[in-house]
Amino acid sequence: MKVICFGPGPAFKGGISNYNTSLAKALSAFDGVSVDIVSWTQQYPGIVPRDFKDRVSQMNFLEGTQIRTHYITNYNNPLSWKATARLMADLKPQIVIFQWSIAIQGLPIGNMIRQLKKLCPCEIILDLHFVIQKEQSAIDRMFTKMGISRADTYIVHALKTFEELKTLYPGRQFHLSYDGLRSAGKETTVIKLFHPIYDLYKPDPNFDISEFKARFGLREKVILFFGFIRKYKGLHQVIEAFSHVAASRDDVSLLICGESFWNTLDPGNFMTRIKKTVFGLAKKILLRSSDDESNYKPLDLIDKFNLRDRVVVFNQFIPNEDVHKYFQVSDCVVLYYLTATPSGIESLSYNFDLPILATRVGHFPETIEEGVNGYLADETIESMSATMEKMLDKPLDRHGVAKMKASMSWHAYAEAILNR
Repeated sequence: MKVICFGPGPAFKGGISNYNTSLAKALSAFDGVSVDIVSWTQQYPGIVPRDFKDRVSQMNFLEGTQIRTHYITNYNNPLSWKATARLMADLKPQIVIFQWSIAIQGLPIGNMIRQLKKLCPCEIILDLHFVIQKEQSAIDRMFTKMGISRADTYIVHALKTFEELKTLYPGRQFHLSYDGLRSAGKETTVIKLFHPIYDLYKPDPNFDISEFKARFGLREKVILFFGFIRKYKGLHQVIEAFSHVAASRDDVSLLICGESFWNTLDPGNFMTRIKKTVFGLAKKILLRSSDDESNYKPLDLIDKFNLRDRVVVFNQFIPNEDVHKYFQVSDCVVLYYLTATPSGIESLSYNFDLPILATRVGHFPETIEEGVNGYLADETIESMSATMEKMLDKPLDRHGVAKMKASMSWHAYAEAILNR
């Protein structure tokens, strides 16, 4: 059986790249299954002022596999969309899985699916990381319908996403499957699977946790915020909630690791200035002002709340080979998101048996069992700081977190897709 995983290849930064790579590896582990990754060369319109390539990691996640990666699809070149569909058809797949993570990709993805259906009798699966985008604009809804309407099968990671799918297509009949069994009737199958645990990153048994803490001034207990700094991830809430905790105890540090999402290009570069100007105008037309992140600077709150000696910041993209360090020195991971779709950071945390502190939004109430693998906070600073205190005073047994991983393996996920 030939399976194609379409999405960003391992040359790109971010959770969707890691996800697509992990999925390809899991599928290829089954006897008789051959997997190719077909990837973007450029994922977004050329005016987007951000560098999406991973230019620092040395680790090769595909080493030792037979998986081939084809970098071919340029968002800004419609001819490459046609070439991508042809390449996929020439590989003669039985299954093609498209990663769906942002509405703006609806134009090229919808076009490629339409062409592929003419060229190949394969099953086309849309792996939905969201349906209703966080910004919820009318144009996002249009691009989403354009991109995902022709799928034969969908995968969702939360029941909330399934409900959003039904809202987007009120006249369409869906069959919800928890094991991968496809509907034999006219209903469109939607497979409900938890976002698997990332196993690309593993703890290093020889890593000296004490030395790392001493070198960077981390205190006995560490709360970790990890990943791209985006407004919806609520780092401003994390810092403010932590300021209350820091005022009442001196045994805890906040560790912030990740690059500011919109600050990856040289601001003095002429093309960067052009891109930022054009992109800024586009945002004013297409986005609500509350969704604009251009002035989102949560790290400024560290000085506002006088936390410079209590917060350690690595404001940069973390190379793959260094990721384990930040999780191994931490006691829990904080996800005080404003809105949430299934989170790669949550899954990555479980791989290190770390409990989660999260707001009661999105899918978190589905995946976090209070007092077992984490604690949930209401959407107030008082509740968030109290939840931090609860984790510090009543640390969770990491065996509870480990138990959650059994039902969230990549093997089980791939097995459902292959319907084996």
